[in-house]
Amino acid sequence: MKAIILTILAALLFTFTSCSDKKDQVSTTKTTGQEHEMSSMNHAGMPESDVKVIESPKNLKADFTELYSHYQYLTSALASDDDKEAANGANGILQALAKVDKVALSADQAKEYADLEADMKEHAEHIKENIGNIKHQREHLDLLSQDFYEIATKFGTGKTLYKIHCPMYNENKGAYWISTSKEVKNPYYGQEMISCGVVQEEIK
Repeated sequence: MKAIILTILAALLFTFTSCSDKKDQVSTTKTTGQEHEMSSMNHAGMPESDVKVIESPKNLKADFTELYSHYQYLTSALASDDDKEAANGANGILQALAKVDKVALSADQAKEYADLEADMKEHAEHIKENIGNIKHQREHLDLLSQDFYEIATKFGTGKTLYKIHCPMYNENKGAYWISTSKEVKNPYYGQEMISCGVVQEEIK
């Protein structure tokens, strides 16, 4: 009986291992509404079979390559805790938005894109203007990433992208970002918990 109890306790301890890079830190706290675990077996933190594959439009009506390039620069800067380079990335997004050729979009697509574009401009401006306040920059990255996800799934990007989720951000409400790589480099916690996150979707 004692052996069984010890086995159960060990299993529970493994299940609630926290999302942290500190090798000697183990948490048995249960997050609100979900269990959070981090696998040391791969950067994504979940088996490949659990990653949902999303098919995005293949007949691209607009080129978002430059836009996504600056977004990737932004997330990389925040993962490195660099608020100044994050602002530069946001400025690049603003410049790229002005270059997107929307001529080939249908009337419905143009309307939908206009709404997303307005949101992206607002959040990019907040990030650009808040050097010295990386917390605020990360709050707007959360919102900006939702717009980029919409662009990827509704308009296509011409490349494979990954939606990576951090369940601990914003008091365990969670947030995600879009990446060209499966490797987890968390822009919401930076070097504090750089590998915290799981690949949820592969957008092809």
